[in-house]
Amino acid sequence: MKALIFCLATTLAQATAAMKPNFILILADDMGWNDAGFSGSKFIDTPNLNRMAKEGMIFAQACASAPNCAPTRACLLTGQYPPRHGVYTVVDDRHAPGSRQHKVLAAESRESLPEESVTLAEALKPAGYATGMFGMWNLGRGRSGPTTPTGQGFDVFTEPKQLGFEKDAYRDAAGRYSPDALTDAALKWMESVKDQPFFLYLPFHDVHAPYDPKPELLAKYKARSGATDPAQAATVEAMDANVGRVLAALEKSGTAQQTYVIFTSDNGGTRQCVAPLRGGKGTLYQGGLRVPAAIRGPGIKPGQTSQATTLSMDWFPTVMELAGLTIPGTVQMDGKSLTPLLGGKSTTLDRDVFWHFPCYIGGGGPCSAIRSGEWKLIEFFETKTSELYHLTADPGETKDLSANDPQRAAELLAKLHTWQTATQAPRPLQPNPAYDPSAAPKRGRDERGKSSTKSSS
Repeated sequence: MKALIFCLATTLAQATAAMKPNFILILADDMGWNDAGFSGSKFIDTPNLNRMAKEGMIFAQACASAPNCAPTRACLLTGQYPPRHGVYTVVDDRHAPGSRQHKVLAAESRESLPEESVTLAEALKPAGYATGMFGMWNLGRGRSGPTTPTGQGFDVFTEPKQLGFEKDAYRDAAGRYSPDALTDAALKWMESVKDQPFFLYLPFHDVHAPYDPKPELLAKYKARSGATDPAQAATVEAMDANVGRVLAALEKSGTAQQTYVIFTSDNGGTRQCVAPLRGGKGTLYQGGLRVPAAIRGPGIKPGQTSQATTLSMDWFPTVMELAGLTIPGTVQMDGKSLTPLLGGKSTTLDRDVFWHFPCYIGGGGPCSAIRSGEWKLIEFFETKTSELYHLTADPGETKDLSANDPQRAAELLAKLHTWQTATQAPRPLQPNPAYDPSAAPKRGRDERGKSSTKSSS
């Protein structure tokens, strides 16, 4: 089916390939909005990210398309809202719908992308792009088959396990650091495809807890005053060093001027690292959604900052437009190209944006949200209530204005319900018959590392 959608002539692809820019999409894991210097950190050293951002455009109001890992990755690669692909959360038996600690019956989430989903890698391949992925997929298991990276458009897929790392481990038996090893493999692949345009997807495991930081970096941040979490800070800087290696490789090969480099994160950070924003990973408050984001590349004027609200799914149409390619009409595209912002033709994107998280995980429950201009409304399915915030006046979402402005709250809730209906988004309102108020919440993978971290040795 996909082959029919993208059956462009091979000769056309070869003729146009030499004129196409390269794309590198670097995705951090659990890196909060202010964990990079360019996005607000006064504590963590990120010289390479700062340089990249300074040489291009910063998106100061960038948000993830979902508050945790898997759905954001699905949105990023398909350009679609979660109800289109059905990936709502990281599937975990400890948070399965109908669990005794859940008040309502949560929605079922797909563990992998549907086979018919068209990914950014698949959309680029007919134009002659080499496509490589190095890092964490989290949208299906295995190394072959239709729901794996190689089944979803990537020529090459290398995960930490292949390089000798256990699941979620930062170090292998020889003491190698996983981001360093992944970057080694990615740079080797870049060199092998230097004679054709390429799309490199580099989704690091950094900076997911539990941490196992490099000793010298951990010591550095333990000695630095104002530390929120020295191990987390050390992990961020170690990832930044690998971003620097990618940038240096582009300069060495002479391809920097024809390569777009995009950096962002899959969701907001942990609660102790996102102040003054509220919430954190697993919630639809700003702390769970705001992420660092920047792009540099040909034609992008250095030193720009955009205040437009952007989502992870916007990168798909942005890359396609920068590549001079058309999205097939058969593909439902929810994302909006950011090229008008990059070219200075616009400072805003004329749209409302939505989030839908009909599941339980970590400390968050089923909810949905809309942002319209500076206003944001969150609907909570357990309580059948909603909260209204003015994000310019109250970025920390400390004052619920729904009682002060009931008309606006009602209008936004109606817009949200219209969107839910249009996208067939599940609304978990049915009480859970197995609910037991005495059942203890189960700690899931998104809660790991909050009370303890490794201290590297």
